[in-house]
Amino acid sequence: MANIKSAAKRIQIAERNRLKNKSYRSAVKTLMKRYYAALGSYTTEPSAEQLEAVRNSMSDAYSKIDKAVKRGALHANTGARKKSRLAKAYKQIDSMSAAVS
Repeated sequence: MANIKSAAKRIQIAERNRLKNKSYRSAVKTLMKRYYAALGSYTTEPSAEQLEAVRNSMSDAYSKIDKAVKRGALHANTGARKKSRLAKAYKQIDSMSAAVS
């Protein structure tokens, strides 16, 4: 435990920031999992509604990643990498569905 008042305050601030960052990172992971689940259901049973669900979940994930980067919970390159992986997965499905059609 810190003996100096300012050090004790810094410990409290660090803990508060750690919890906020953890919340953002957890939300990003959850939204990415939802996106991949929507993508999987679209591949098994392609339909316009499934495609719309994929696009909505991708938009939600992109938004949360951008917010996490803006707030400093994720590094900018980490956010870019995650968004790139989402786009790559979508592109593979999109090209596969175009080949089938």
